[in-house]
Amino acid sequence: MRALGTRHSFSRIADTDGALIATAGLPAVCDIDSAAAAVTVGAGVTYGDLAQRLNAVGWALPNMASLPHISVGGACATGTHGSGSGNGSLSSAVRALELVTAGGGLITLDAGADGDRFHGAVVGLGALGVVTTLTLDLVPAYQVRQYVYEDLPASALTGHFDEIMGAAYSVSVFTDWQGSHHNQVWVKHRDGDQERFRAGRPWHGARPADGPRHPVPGMPADPATQQQGIPGPWHERLPHFRLAFTPSSGTELQSEYLLPRQAAVPAVTALAGLGDLFAPVLQIAEIRTVAADECWMSMCYRQDSVAFHFTWALDPGGVRPVVAAVEERLVPLGARPHWGKVFGMAPRAVRARYPRWGDFRALADSLDPAGKFRNDFMDRYFPREDGGRASTMRA
Repeated sequence: MRALGTRHSFSRIADTDGALIATAGLPAVCDIDSAAAAVTVGAGVTYGDLAQRLNAVGWALPNMASLPHISVGGACATGTHGSGSGNGSLSSAVRALELVTAGGGLITLDAGADGDRFHGAVVGLGALGVVTTLTLDLVPAYQVRQYVYEDLPASALTGHFDEIMGAAYSVSVFTDWQGSHHNQVWVKHRDGDQERFRAGRPWHGARPADGPRHPVPGMPADPATQQQGIPGPWHERLPHFRLAFTPSSGTELQSEYLLPRQAAVPAVTALAGLGDLFAPVLQIAEIRTVAADECWMSMCYRQDSVAFHFTWALDPGGVRPVVAAVEERLVPLGARPHWGKVFGMAPRAVRARYPRWGDFRALADSLDPAGKFRNDFMDRYFPREDGGRASTMRA
């Protein structure tokens, strides 16, 4: 059996020929502990719904993903992230979680009390049990201004990568990898922070957009969050898309790779030569930065990272060789694939990227000795030490 959040995964991580357990019907909870600056929330709640509740009473999350539509439990279980050189992945905000184990017991793991074991469980890949609640760190609510710049020279990005990506609280570069310029830079400036760019003026050779933009060229901007420097609540600016719209509905494929931050410029340079190969299948790509965390199976485990995201056309046959070409260039630079996206890296190569791989496999086996939460994905990337396959509970 496997648990489901909002089903925004493109790999086979949730596949099973047994039972699928939807967490959307779990109690929403949302218990705010102001003294501890924390909130306990049901795993099936979406970030968009949680954010509205928090903002209404003066609280906020440190960061948000591009889509506010994804569930808290599913995002944390797969290591999903937002952007910002000083911002960790969404799982880095977790301080405790509760899950139902394979034996039917309910256990709580806490960052303070359970230490190492807790860090093994947060990005749990659905292998440890069904997460029912998570407790997240909070910060006081804040305002954000979002600016979009167009046609960033490729030479400016490689020549000033750290300056560009560190210019604001959250920065994203969107590109189709065509020509000598990157399409757009989305700069999300937190009010009260020192402004490190000139709003409304040309910046590193890019020009301010003269109106709202969608990340994909030619798409209407209505689904995108408010731009042009108009201040607004954190949860209405940090995501790229508004909660009222559903911009990603399963009519695409996605891949993403996170690399050590020092590999950013070599990776950009390596991918720049694939423009012709990308053209038939790429909708848009995004470059972001993410701070290191302590979660064993996080793509940012103990390394400040740069993330290369690709939104592909829904064409598995056409996408497969392109993904292989991307991996040929990024794997030697230390790439870790996003667990919930399309990738083709060999299990041995994936395993080599995670120093705590063996500890995680042992944790999964200890909490699920019969393999009830195993599936083909887990068998491929985390084979049982005894060589056994998935559960006898399969349908």
